[in-house]
Amino acid sequence: MAKIKITQIKSVIDRSERQKKTIEALGLKRINHTVEVEATPSIIGMVRKVNHLVAIELV
Repeated sequence: MAKIKITQIKSVIDRSERQKKTIEALGLKRINHTVEVEATPSIIGMVRKVNHLVAIELV
């Protein structure tokens, strides 16, 4: 599988609890925090749900 870099670019303050939990499940902790993960279907689905809060880059 391909790897992707996910960077949190916006705050989760005033977001729904579901979006907060999704950001946490992706391994993101704060703004400008970056994680590198495998691009599995479940990860891609989570990224799509919070795409307005994160930036995605192929590695």
